[in-house]
Amino acid sequence: MNFEIEGNLIVKDDIQQISASFQKREFVIEVINERNADWNDFVKFQLIQDKCALLDTYQLGDKLKVSFNLKGRKWEKDGRVNYFTNLEAWRIEAAAGGNSAPATPPPFEETEIPPADAGDNLPF
Repeated sequence: MNFEIEGNLIVKDDIQQISASFQKREFVIEVINERNADWNDFVKFQLIQDKCALLDTYQLGDKLKVSFNLKGRKWEKDGRVNYFTNLEAWRIEAAAGGNSAPATPPPFEETEIPPADAGDNLPF
């Protein structure tokens, strides 16, 4: 299952070496609730293996677009069954309207206005 979401990077953890053959990295984005900022969502993702480096070029506060898979696992130990869910990111990119400087419009020149049509007698 592939999903995408946009939000501001608020937590950027270091890479964790879990075993000799497995590493992971976690990060959190804040997804703005336009109705009420008190209801913003804080979504934690995980990057694994070679994907851990995807986060290197981003800084806290950057607006990101995260592509991810929803992963669910079943875990049994001592006769107990547990289930857990991970959001596994596989692509990160700067979101449109991120922290880049806003584009300024070109300067206005009066000579750019076309002449009015002689037959146009509208009052506005």
